[in-house]
Amino acid sequence: MPKVVYAGSDGIERTIDAVSGESVMSTALRNGVPGILGECGGNNSCATCHVWVREEFRDAVGGPGDLEEDLLDLGVSDLRDSSRLGCQIVLTDELDGLTVDVPPTQP
Repeated sequence: MPKVVYAGSDGIERTIDAVSGESVMSTALRNGVPGILGECGGNNSCATCHVWVREEFRDAVGGPGDLEEDLLDLGVSDLRDSSRLGCQIVLTDELDGLTVDVPPTQP
């Protein structure tokens, strides 16, 4: 069972037990993580689950696909090289300990 650490802009880190095969977004929504809205329900059609993946996990998580990259470019004002949509990061046992930073605002 992988754990995910959500680091909020308030300085609070929330470590949550996730389920392999679930997304970073759905895990956050199921556990009431502040700042993750997931308005499209994980359909890769909004950017309200935007997170910044910590450097040490970027290779393991990988980069965004074309549609995700377009959504990030159009919908995120604080875009970084580590920006990803939480709905597009599928959790696996290999991502145990994944740490993401939740931006202070979502689109």
